[in-house]
Amino acid sequence: MKAVIIAAGRGERLRPVSKEKPKPLTRLLGLSLIERVIFTAREAGIREFVVVVGYRGEMIKGELGDGSRHGVVIEYVENPRWQRGNGVSVLAAEEALSGERFILLMSDHLFEPSVLTEVMGLSLDEEDSLLVVDGDPGGHINIDDATRVLVKDGAIVDIGKGLTEYNAVDCGIFSCSPGVFDALRKSIDRGDETLSGGMRWLAGEGRLKAHEISGRFWIDIDTGENLKRAEEMLCRTLIKPTDGVVSRYLNRPLSIRISKRLVETGLTPNVISLLSFLVCLASALLLSAGSHLGALFGGVLVQLSSILDGCDGEVARLKFRRSEYGAWFDAVLDRYGDAAVVLGLTYGWWSHHGGHTVWLIGYIALLGTFMNSYTAIKYDPIITEQRKAWRFGRDVRSLLIMAGALLNQLFYLLVTLAVITNLVSLRRILVLRRARAVNAA
Repeated sequence: MKAVIIAAGRGERLRPVSKEKPKPLTRLLGLSLIERVIFTAREAGIREFVVVVGYRGEMIKGELGDGSRHGVVIEYVENPRWQRGNGVSVLAAEEALSGERFILLMSDHLFEPSVLTEVMGLSLDEEDSLLVVDGDPGGHINIDDATRVLVKDGAIVDIGKGLTEYNAVDCGIFSCSPGVFDALRKSIDRGDETLSGGMRWLAGEGRLKAHEISGRFWIDIDTGENLKRAEEMLCRTLIKPTDGVVSRYLNRPLSIRISKRLVETGLTPNVISLLSFLVCLASALLLSAGSHLGALFGGVLVQLSSILDGCDGEVARLKFRRSEYGAWFDAVLDRYGDAAVVLGLTYGWWSHHGGHTVWLIGYIALLGTFMNSYTAIKYDPIITEQRKAWRFGRDVRSLLIMAGALLNQLFYLLVTLAVITNLVSLRRILVLRRARAVNAA
């Protein structure tokens, strides 16, 4: 199925931010608005796009090209009458669709990929079209400016900005049958050139269905204030259900601030993973010196590495660059980094105090650290399902290491790690065994 994206307008209210660029090229966390729409649709399985351009269309074409750079195919349609209603822009795409059903999107509406996946999976009559609506829009949606919708028994009976009776708002996401073009022509002939006018015609014939997404992420970006709100909402999605207390309240707020800068650079998530690993190696070298000064700076770098370790995934999600390889690569570097830090702590103590006991304790601490990471593979889905926030993970270990290093208590730090990490792994085994027994019952 193809997706049509309307990107023809000037976007007057966003011009203080977009300046001389067309609105679809306005930047948000490292990507233009239209790139975000394309990547979201790509995650839902769409690979072919028809982009309707008008105002400064050449700039949009130059930015997106043929789509190959983004793993999609883009065809452009010119709308020389872009100053008119958006229904005219939709009508301009008719010939590019060959009479097929298509997804219709706006270049300034952002939403969750799962919303589009649901829409594409719905069974609709051949002549019916569908509009995604929100019956309980959040405070970030300006109701006075939104297109209002009246829904009854799953069908839209009226739509328009001036409705006084309504129970939902238009989210700007459509699944359209080819019949939408005839409806648009009839609406335009009657003097209403808006997309809502064509949809109102379909609603009058009982051919416009509604799909409700209350509580899901979506936003219409018309102003600079909307843009800031969208940034805040996207950043909140970076918080994982499996984030422990340290990640949620210390690491994540800092890593998100760093990631907001990194997305504007050319650094890839894998490069950021490597940088975090190098910081971790530097901390291990400082800890291995065994001096109080070395422990002081080494402990701080351990915590810095832990913060940076969240940035690779954040940048990957914000720029739609997540991959199984990237997650695996990050995990491998984390394990090497963990081993280097424990080895640095062990050697640092031994080089100044000697003795064999510290090597045994260091080995037990290293074993527990690795087992924490291994058991998390099965344990994390359990705590996510049960919505439990407490979790002893790499974030807590790193903070514990920094505290012990700052106090220059490397031996007792190793003992603490050896005891806690292995007890945590034992507890996880028991939790998983109990969960398995419950599921079996």
